[in-house]
Amino acid sequence: ARQPEKSRQAAAQVFERLREMIVSLELPPGSVINRQELQLRFGFSSTPVRDALTRLAEEDLVAIFPQSATRVTLIDVAAARQAQFLRRAVEQEAVRLLAALPEKDFVAGLKDIIDRQKKAAAKDDVDLFYALDRDFHRAMIEAAGAPDLFTLVRQRSGHIDRIRRLHLPVAGKMQQIVRDHGLIVKALAAGDAAKAQAHVRDHLSRSLAYSPALREKHPAYFAGA
Repeated sequence: ARQPEKSRQAAAQVFERLREMIVSLELPPGSVINRQELQLRFGFSSTPVRDALTRLAEEDLVAIFPQSATRVTLIDVAAARQAQFLRRAVEQEAVRLLAALPEKDFVAGLKDIIDRQKKAAAKDDVDLFYALDRDFHRAMIEAAGAPDLFTLVRQRSGHIDRIRRLHLPVAGKMQQIVRDHGLIVKALAAGDAAKAQAHVRDHLSRSLAYSPALREKHPAYFAGA
């Protein structure tokens, strides 16, 4: 029984690392994934690599062509739009619940993440900033008592996450995110659900609104370009 469990753990490790490589664009859209190279890189057998790629295919981050190749999928704007719809619905409901809580213990944690984001932005550390951005949104959903929904949203967000990652290095983008997060937390601390929801809606709409410019700059990354 230990061997299957070990294989599952290995597959999870490969999945998380490959997913991060895809979302961070270290593995760009359209690039070929060599399974043998992955086995050598991670030091695992073919089974966990295959299982990790199957999970990535379920999230539409890779396309597996039997007896041919495995490729990172191109960014699909329609899929990104649906993920944005889901994420806005979940997070607007989360902040509505949080704003109504009599105790606002979660606010200190959110402010701490914002402070760390400011430092990451000052150093132009895109990778750290992106990780902290994910932590901020996870913390809100978890504070609202719905941690499983963060997992669901993440599973559906591969396409929009890549658009967001393309948008992040644009001048002033990280500073805008910090401002948006600050406005959300200020509204939550004041118990103003309407303002918190409005700020979340605006915040989660920016990258997709900018996607035509990103598509023009990186046409090879987008489906149908």
